[in-house]
Amino acid sequence: MKPTDDEEIRREFWVRQGRQLLAIALALFLVLLMAVVYKRHDLFGEYSKKTLMAAQLLVITAFIGFTAFNWRCPSCKKYLGKDIYKRACRHCKTRFR
Repeated sequence: MKPTDDEEIRREFWVRQGRQLLAIALALFLVLLMAVVYKRHDLFGEYSKKTLMAAQLLVITAFIGFTAFNWRCPSCKKYLGKDIYKRACRHCKTRFR
């Protein structure tokens, strides 16, 4: 999809931003949940530290992969950087707000 209209580009950015915020919340929740599971065996049973660390690493790796795919400018397709509340693309100068 190659958006050309300014409103369409803004709409696509908002969708990407929403997905990114959801991914941040989900990844953070899962990583913290696994830390709690390690400390509180009575919640979901006993898991080894190695297993939970591997699961946390998997969640973090999946989050990084999703971010690399999702967090791109709708216009030029370049990575948007670390600021989640961007006003414009630093590469093509397309405005999002």
